[in-house]
Amino acid sequence: MSRLVHAGSAVVDYVYRIDMLPLPGAEKTAASYDRVAGGGFNMMVAARRTGMPVVFAGRHGTGPSGDFLRAAFAMERIEVLTPPAPELDSGNCVVMVSADAERTFVSWPGAEATLRAADLAAAFLEAGDWVFTSGYTLSYPGSRDALASWIEALPPEISFVFDPTPVVPEIPKDILARVLARTGWLSCNAAEAAAITGTADVATGAELLMSRYSPHAAGLLIRSGEAGAHVLLRDGRSQTIPGFKVAAVDTNGAGDTHIGAFVSALARGERPFAAARYANAAAAISVTRHGGSSAPTDAEINDFLAAMRPSEETDQDRREITA
Repeated sequence: MSRLVHAGSAVVDYVYRIDMLPLPGAEKTAASYDRVAGGGFNMMVAARRTGMPVVFAGRHGTGPSGDFLRAAFAMERIEVLTPPAPELDSGNCVVMVSADAERTFVSWPGAEATLRAADLAAAFLEAGDWVFTSGYTLSYPGSRDALASWIEALPPEISFVFDPTPVVPEIPKDILARVLARTGWLSCNAAEAAAITGTADVATGAELLMSRYSPHAAGLLIRSGEAGAHVLLRDGRSQTIPGFKVAAVDTNGAGDTHIGAFVSALARGERPFAAARYANAAAAISVTRHGGSSAPTDAEINDFLAAMRPSEETDQDRREITA
């Protein structure tokens, strides 16, 4: 099985579950609280639990947060390639999950925001590796230049996957252009696609992303939550793969779960439309559970798919997805 080399960032999440966000100047008492590994960790967990070997090539700190993250990596059998940064601890993020399952973030960057060329040199790539990074690491002034240069220098045979994330407006346009130009697979949500292309129409945005921004990509995927995912391939084929209706309790990490499951499916040879359906199922399961790293296993996803279908999926749709 191909490895996933995650050249992004991981942080410690402080998760508070509340009925609704407090008004300015007001306060709330949370119904529950948890401290968990988050950020890029959620995507890595999704890939690992669905069968893909994962290594972390990002920066992590010296201190209680760094120790907590390394323990979480070890628990999920994710190898860490880089040594702890001696001068910084890892960052953290306050996550407020409201009763409607939406989440609000406030983050504080740490060592993960200072990724250097010397750190990335420790990421020895192997034939067949899949490399991933996200917009968060590219938004950090202390990481973006080294990471963009490393991505541009990736060997042609290495598959590079990019998720721009909600911070895409904060990434300098020249950095974003360089990374998109090297992207082999792009996965983003509809709002992120619109932020890049300037159009809210998903199909039009996909065409623009493929022709104007990522001219060498094998394909791209635009996620729209329960509505599903629109997939466009280099050969011009496209499909909107329907999502699954579930009772969501926590949407934190759903996009990360989707990407991790999608890459894992592609890496083991699934066809893109089928991989997107598999990822839709993984994300649907994850939002029925609390926590960002709530990704299901491969067995759980296959059981879910065997038990239910998207409400909009017909037998003909299913044949086309697996074709």
